Amino acid sequence: MATKKINTVKNNFFALSQVWKMCPRLVIHLAVSKVLYFFGWLFYSAFFMRFVINALQAGQNFRAIMTFIAITIAVFASMAFYNSYILGAVRPIADTQINKKLYQKLFKKSRNVELECFENSDFYDKYTLAMKNADTRLIETVDTFFGVLIGFVASIFAFIFMFQVDKISVAFILFPIIGNFFFRRVINHIEYTRQKEMAPHNRRIDYINRIMYLKDYAKEIRLTNIFRLLKRQYTQAITGVSDVTKKFVLKSVCMHWFWVMFTFSFIFEGLLIYGAYRTLVSETMSLSQLAVITSMMVSTTWILIGFTDSVTACFKNGLFIDYLRTFLEYQEKIPEDYDGADPGTKIESIEFRDVSFSYKEVPVLSNLNMKIEGGKTYALVGHNGAGKSTIIKLLLRFYDPTKGDIFLNGKNIKEFNLQKYRALFATAFQDNKMFSMSVADNVTLGENIPKKDREKIVKEALELSGVYEKIMSLPKGINTTLTREFDDDGAVLSGGEFQKIVVSRAFARRCPIKVFDEPSSALDPIAEYKLFDNILKACKENTLLFISHRLSSVQNADHVFLLENGKVREEGTHRELMEKRGLYADMYQKQAENYLADKTKQTEGIWA
Repeated sequence: MATKKINTVKNNFFALSQVWKMCPRLVIHLAVSKVLYFFGWLFYSAFFMRFVINALQAGQNFRAIMTFIAITIAVFASMAFYNSYILGAVRPIADTQINKKLYQKLFKKSRNVELECFENSDFYDKYTLAMKNADTRLIETVDTFFGVLIGFVASIFAFIFMFQVDKISVAFILFPIIGNFFFRRVINHIEYTRQKEMAPHNRRIDYINRIMYLKDYAKEIRLTNIFRLLKRQYTQAITGVSDVTKKFVLKSVCMHWFWVMFTFSFIFEGLLIYGAYRTLVSETMSLSQLAVITSMMVSTTWILIGFTDSVTACFKNGLFIDYLRTFLEYQEKIPEDYDGADPGTKIESIEFRDVSFSYKEVPVLSNLNMKIEGGKTYALVGHNGAGKSTIIKLLLRFYDPTKGDIFLNGKNIKEFNLQKYRALFATAFQDNKMFSMSVADNVTLGENIPKKDREKIVKEALELSGVYEKIMSLPKGINTTLTREFDDDGAVLSGGEFQKIVVSRAFARRCPIKVFDEPSSALDPIAEYKLFDNILKACKENTLLFISHRLSSVQNADHVFLLENGKVREEGTHRELMEKRGLYADMYQKQAENYLADKTKQTEGIWA
């Protein structure tokens, strides 16, 4: 518990330091506004009411009293104007400034952390929580921090002022303290437990709500009886929420009653009864003292409520700030801005030496040895899970080997400037994504291409990938927006057409090494043949590395690596591997037989 409190304090100071670096004037304004808020309560009850009542009892000049009231009104009007100025002028500008600077930090960090972080569910959950409304929650944390700090000081002054008026009346402050620090915390714990138990049911409800308006599920909902199952799950989830709610009703109602009684009723009614007794029965308190103590009671109660609310919010925000702080202070294993030697652009060799790699303690590669010579074409083949895509990810330094090293031109790739090293590669992954941008932007992906050459390069890349005619048939050609995320006139292409655009990215990029990971998985055999023919022709000056599950497409490669269980089992040219009559030849023969069988069935279907 002590450690948790210390961390909460550290996290709140971290939030304060971050906002101060980004916009120090907002920190000052937030602090001043809190001072004025608590000052207003204290001044009204401790000074204003006491002065006016005492002045009236003493028979002071009415003009002097009205002058004091007028000055007080002017001061409070100025405070109100200042608060309006903060809300209307300071906050909008400061919020925008903090949003810009904070998300620049977060985006830079998210781009700089290694790929493994996005595949680590714990890290990724913290990352998404850190990103969600980060700017507003950071400002809120600073605001509540000052609420705790200044509220604590204001509570002490309220205690002193009440003690000066009547020593016994101070005892009544214990009631709102108990109400807010005990019963309010119990209520918060009940609410937290209730929300936690509701979470699985709410996730199911959110899932079904999302499914009902997403077009991805529209066909199945209309063509099957899945809606009946969804409705049943939805009913079960609603029932679950209702059951959890009923479980906590009695306890929640009781705790709320105690909170209201201790925070308001006992101090208000109790202090009034006490004051009335002293004023009317024992005649030991004047009416002016009763008025002042009543006013102080109201002020003190609201000061304590504001203070305790800020304390609760501080602990609540502390968890979010902990996520934000953990993310921003994370030390990257393979930072994207890692500086090192310039690898140049000439590729003589790439070599894997005794490379092993485990993903989440599951072995993927084991003592892998491979050598790739510059200017040649290499194919990686093997069953799913053999480690083919992992080799590409290690080569691109998305990960580092668990054991062993990778060398470029005889030098460990860890020694190179990471951005310059990765600039050697043009890649087309099978799981690449489309962006809601123009076709041209999706092909070039922000590459610094001279404006006069951009259209020509994009068109050539689209022609080589076999999707040029389709793109030019669209209303705006290469300037057509892909997806309808932001543009109702955007184009939604087929899976094969999207894949061809992904492949065109590798064609468009000018670099010495081209990597294609299953570039034809969504294509028919004829389109696949044309694509691989274009790849071989267009990349004859490059070092070419590609993965394919169809062995017919690797026949023209200079060298083939057959992988199994994370090791190279066979290697050589297509002819050499066929002559060995080993694993490669067996896989090739089976694929050929399956292809012929499928073709025969199609022919029979046509003539049937």
